[in-house]
Amino acid sequence: MKQRVITAVIALIIFIPLLYVGGMPFAILATLLGLIGISEILVMKKKLLVSPEAILAFLMTFTLVEPVPMLGHIDRTAVLSICSLCMLLLTVTSKNRFSFDDAGVLILGSLYVGMGFHYMIMARDAGLLTILYAFLIVWLTDSGAYLIGRKIGKHKLAPHVSPNKTWEGSIGGTVLAVLVLAVYLYFFPQRYSYSMMLLLTLIFSVGGQLGDLVESALKRHYGVKDSGKILPGHGGILDRFDSIMFILPIMFLLNVI
Repeated sequence: MKQRVITAVIALIIFIPLLYVGGMPFAILATLLGLIGISEILVMKKKLLVSPEAILAFLMTFTLVEPVPMLGHIDRTAVLSICSLCMLLLTVTSKNRFSFDDAGVLILGSLYVGMGFHYMIMARDAGLLTILYAFLIVWLTDSGAYLIGRKIGKHKLAPHVSPNKTWEGSIGGTVLAVLVLAVYLYFFPQRYSYSMMLLLTLIFSVGGQLGDLVESALKRHYGVKDSGKILPGHGGILDRFDSIMFILPIMFLLNVI
């Protein structure tokens, strides 16, 4: 527990100021987090981080994370297409060391991680209060689900993926998030009406929990407890940002950011 608290404090000391400043410093941070995230998937697949497929995955993730203005006149779609084709070509030239399934995982993983952190940059560009709204949903939902689940949780939510999560905790976490964000939205209105934002908060809270379960399913598939070890006591980057990477694309789709 002590190590977990120390890690959290150090991480917040680094993250919060950059979140507040925004702009290029935050974009660089989001890019680094995205590259670490895809490296965790590579390690789970037992791929060398200096292998051709890893370099292609890093390039795809970098291209996806970076906001369009930073890429200048580079065609994002063209880069992604060429990298995907090269990834598929490796299935022919690697002498069965790299399979079509491997290519599919790394292409999808790059999309999952890259777009998640790309929308994090976009949310910050939309405003500090907007990205704080998103993070509050995640933090409150997670905290509420953990505390309420431990107290009264009896019915398993997805035992084949995450045996400790319960329906009671899930519902309790969402209720807590909606109640607290009701106060936040009163003082800091977002794009839509108050009642609509409360409904969207419920949707985002559920979406964040689905993101958590997706990452749990990924770890279960590869037989690992944590996605990485970069955050002692907390696991990896994907462990910490799994929910927000699901919420932010939904927020963009619904024109909240």
